[in-house]
Amino acid sequence: MFKRIDDPKPETVFLEIEGKRVSAAAGDSVAAAMLLAGFGHTRTTPVSGETRAPFCMMGICFECLVEIDGAPNQQACQTLVREGMKVRLQRGPRAVQS
Repeated sequence: MFKRIDDPKPETVFLEIEGKRVSAAAGDSVAAAMLLAGFGHTRTTPVSGETRAPFCMMGICFECLVEIDGAPNQQACQTLVREGMKVRLQRGPRAVQS
């Protein structure tokens, strides 16, 4: 289970993830907030539709791509939460099979 191990009383901010109001600690990454809120993945692949989730949490793997405030392809692990932010899972359109 993903849980916080430091600062027992961090400042709280509220954001929206997939239409759900979620609280997070100021200074958390979007990826951490999503994991703490129970979201099992951040995106689907464009070819197969497979789900992907944060993996490295340091900006190397690009598995945590999400849409933030209407901008696609944002790395959730490299973006800090802020009050009122709107986050959506990034859904890759499936490739058309010929």
